[in-house]
Amino acid sequence: ALLLLLGGPWATAAARAEGQVQLSCPGTLLETSGQAERTRITRRLQISLSVSAEAASADQALEQLQRRLAAVRSSLQALEVKQLRVSSPSSWQRPAQPGQPAAVLASLQVSGSLQPSQLQPLIRGVGALAGVQLAPVRTEADPTDDQKVRQELLRLAYQDALRQARPLADLIGSSQLRPLEIRSDGVEMVPIAMRAMAADGVAPFNPQELEPPKDRLGLQVRFCAQ
Repeated sequence: ALLLLLGGPWATAAARAEGQVQLSCPGTLLETSGQAERTRITRRLQISLSVSAEAASADQALEQLQRRLAAVRSSLQALEVKQLRVSSPSSWQRPAQPGQPAAVLASLQVSGSLQPSQLQPLIRGVGALAGVQLAPVRTEADPTDDQKVRQELLRLAYQDALRQARPLADLIGSSQLRPLEIRSDGVEMVPIAMRAMAADGVAPFNPQELEPPKDRLGLQVRFCAQ
């Protein structure tokens, strides 16, 4: 996107409102949006699942939930899960319905981080436990590269904004483009859903078939064309 504002000296409304240094443009103001995206290598899988139980009373439902959680926790620890988190349980009464007696349902949420090689045992092992419902898996990149990736995205997004502004600046006879203001919307981590579960006797779930993590960044740049 590109916005053309004609006129002489110009200052941002935010600068006037906040008493900051005013940015002036004696030429033509051009506003563009730059975008950048980078695909990264998958280092970990961020997983989440729910554990539920059902019984005639709250005490029985919570006891069953506790037993199921113990089985889930043991299985995840065997898969060397990192950053294991377990929410507090919640319970609610389900009223009696035709053909279905009243019951108390209890559930909680479990999350953690696994190596990609543990995808198959997670799905077929942990996912098959009683009361477990898997949520989509998210791929994660190495966090130690985040700052370097952000710098690269900023550079690419700025170049994209400049590339959009250049043709119009040439059209109106302006040879110089001076950046006045740059606003970033930050790095957006794109979550990727896990593929559907397979049937017995077919190839195992392959973590390399998951979409890799992607970072996206957008910039709003105002140039002064002179």
